[in-house]
Amino acid sequence: VQLQASGGGLAQAGGSLRLSCAASGRTFSTYAIGWFRQVPGKEREFVARISRSGGVTYYADSVKGRFTISRDNAKNTAYLQMNSLNPEDAAVYYCAADWNTVMTTSPTGYEYWGQGTQVTVSS
Repeated sequence: VQLQASGGGLAQAGGSLRLSCAASGRTFSTYAIGWFRQVPGKEREFVARISRSGGVTYYADSVKGRFTISRDNAKNTAYLQMNSLNPEDAAVYYCAADWNTVMTTSPTGYEYWGQGTQVTVSS
């Protein structure tokens, strides 16, 4: 599966952005999707994950209650709705696909990656 993340940009603190992760191929629904973020000099950080069907979601504590992950398997697309953004959320955001059904927050557990989209938050 090939992934393409989009929707990044500049938001003010307290504002919102919606990221999309578009997948090619007919097997999108067989992958769990995760969102990660990375700032220069730091490791890639887990943000959220959604199961194949969309019925199970998991969030990093830092975004819980502010971010919502969702997916539309008919459109081969996953989303990350980000509300109440703060400057600490600024990063390059990546979506990734994991064929395994076992939950993991480690980047090494995901087989396919999108190219990343930049999120900037002004204070």
